[in-house]
Amino acid sequence: MYDTIIIGAGPGGYLAAERLGHHKKKVLLIEEQHLGGTCLNVGCIPTKTLLNSAKLYVHAKEAGKFGVTAADVSFDWGVIQKWKEEVSAKLREGIAGQMKRFGVDVANGRGEILTPPRGSTPGKVKVTLSGGGTEEHEGRTILVSAGSVPAIPPIPGSKDNPRVVDSTGLLGVSSVPKRLAVIGGGVIGVEFAGLFSSFGSEVTVIEMMDEIIPFMDKEQAPLFRRALTGVNFKLGCKVEKIEGATVHFTPKGKAPEAVEADLVLVAVGRRPVLNTWGAEAAGLDLTPKGVNVDDRMRTNIPGVWAAGDVTGKSLLAHSAYRMAEVAVADILTNLDGSAPGTSNRMRYNAVPWAVYGVTEAAGVGMTEQEAAAKGIAIRKASLPMRVSGRFAAENTFTGQGAVKVIADAATGCILGVHAVGAYASEFIWGGAALIEQELRIEDVKQIIFPHPTVSELIRDAVWGL
Repeated sequence: MYDTIIIGAGPGGYLAAERLGHHKKKVLLIEEQHLGGTCLNVGCIPTKTLLNSAKLYVHAKEAGKFGVTAADVSFDWGVIQKWKEEVSAKLREGIAGQMKRFGVDVANGRGEILTPPRGSTPGKVKVTLSGGGTEEHEGRTILVSAGSVPAIPPIPGSKDNPRVVDSTGLLGVSSVPKRLAVIGGGVIGVEFAGLFSSFGSEVTVIEMMDEIIPFMDKEQAPLFRRALTGVNFKLGCKVEKIEGATVHFTPKGKAPEAVEADLVLVAVGRRPVLNTWGAEAAGLDLTPKGVNVDDRMRTNIPGVWAAGDVTGKSLLAHSAYRMAEVAVADILTNLDGSAPGTSNRMRYNAVPWAVYGVTEAAGVGMTEQEAAAKGIAIRKASLPMRVSGRFAAENTFTGQGAVKVIADAATGCILGVHAVGAYASEFIWGGAALIEQELRIEDVKQIIFPHPTVSELIRDAVWGL
């Protein structure tokens, strides 16, 4: 019998297995496809690998501005794809090594809860093995980390259309499409738009909302959009149908239009996987957004926890990591009979987000608009990226970007940090730390930032408050 059975080996699942194994618990980790889940195999890591190649290509072409001549710059898509696969494979090997190191058993198959744990009676989980056959295992506790899949809206002409793909399909294309239409201006759609436009595709993004990345600060979203110079954006548009690779849409208050492409990416978000692992039969409380959990990642059934995208709370790999850590702390309490701690609770007010590419965007905490909606009076300061010595030295002066900091006018506590420009994804964690620790303007002014770094703009913006 296992102490914990984990369904799903994405970021939440494999990290939880590692942490529990570290505490000498007997763990079974079940994964139907590959260790690492969506993030490592068809999400975060493959896209960032391709984006790195795109950045190298763009920087090589622009190197003359910095006094470096690179002649006959070109790219080999086949080699790029091969490198992408090598990176994912190497990282999968690393996860497998960690599971072995911590004594975690791994089952390759689809996990399904037959009966949840009840008091001293262990739960039962069936594994339909990928190689054929089934197994049944008992566990004192169960953690569900079943992940998510691309959400595909019922657009007429999209079903069974070989020229319409989701993010997984676009990652595996054999060549760069000459023309790409992207339905959806969220994180996934914008990252792919920037990626393929860097490689020469004519890219059009069609978005229903009036601006891309709808959760971005409204002052920063236009900055980011304008920085994506190779992408044509159609905002405030409703997609009506797809014919072949031609997307028909209607802008607000205007006549219908159409965009002809060679390939169409549907990137309107992701949805949690709720129908393959026995959620309803187990009696779990479900909503269309995901599995209901509390701030310790407990479900409505004692002995069953959930973490990551399957909860619908925050569909980010780093959120899944933190959810797993919180769940593990509570699972250990359950297994060992100790009193629950007070600090291991899931909080969402300081979860950073990032959009990657040649130009990046990132943020954490409240936007100015969210603060206004909550009736919070704020102080704000924004600085252009070009005033940073590091940014000026490594980027053209025409580069778009800014760092914006928002603070509570009454208390001085930092409420939000938002950035558009190179390196934004690498320093946004600092904003998360300021918000998580509830630091005030006066506190941040005393922190020493290394010079020259782009992260100094956070400090400079705080002084600007």
